[in-house]
Formats: sequence, structure tokens, C-alpha cells
Amino acid sequence: MKPNRILPDLQCSLLCEDVKQESNGNFILIGVIGLVRVPQLPITAFKLCVFNRWVAGIGQFTEVVRLIAPDGNTVLRQNSVKFQLADPAQAMTTVSVMANVEFKDAGVYTIEVLVDDVMKLRFPIPVVLVQPAQGSAAQTAPQG
Repeated sequence: MKPNRILPDLQCSLLCEDVKQESNGNFILIGVIGLVRVPQLPITAFKLCVFNRWVAGIGQFTEVVRLIAPDGNTVLRQNSVKFQLADPAQAMTTVSVMANVEFKDAGVYTIEVLVDDVMKLRFPIPVVLVQPAQGSAAQTAPQG
């Protein structure tokens, strides 16, 4: 008996600055993000992308990608997309674009990836306030 529905596996999920697709279908990920270092807060990210690749499934599915604030409850962004896999040997790539994301506070933000309301992955994105190194902004005159 051939199954008509198998929940897919999430082969990869990456947060990046942008995603481009070549004419041959291959993807180029620009600025893969694991940590956000900022000189001031609040700060706004013009564009963030979550690149997901789904494999080994059969059927129609709904992917939900959420960006959660450091409080663990506040959903800053949520994207939803429907996709289909006709055969377990197929793969499907989805890209969720989040525009003008404001990071108000330092802390650990979270990306959540669900398919049909089943959590497949949750990963941290720390936002760290970094002060410029002492003396790096201006040279001091030598004393003599």
C-alpha cells in the first residue's frame, strides 16, 4: 500500500540577509546569521530571510515561520506558506522574508519552524549590544 501523506523532514533552516536564485535553480544565501551584533538599540533590520528545505514527505503542507522576542511569548513576525511534495525523493525550498524587523532589546530571539502545527525546529538568534573598543574611534595625540 502506497502512503498518501508523510510529514516532511526539515533538512535545513538558516537565517540570512538575502536569498537569490540562479537561472539553473540553485540558491545563493547572502549573509548567513547566527548572531546579531549591534552598536545601538533599538535597531531595525531592513530584511531577514529564513531559508528552509523540506524533504522526504508526501502531501500538501503549511509551513509557519515565527520570530519570537526574548520574552519567549511575543511573536514579532510570522509567515505562512503552503507547499506540496508528490514523492519522498522530491525536495521543496521555501524562503520567508521578514521586512523592517525592529530589535528593541538585547537578548536571545528565537526562530521557530512548524509544518502543519508540528514544531520541527527552534533555534536561538542572540542580539548583542557591542560598544566600540576604547580608543578605536579617535587617535590620541602623543605626549612629549
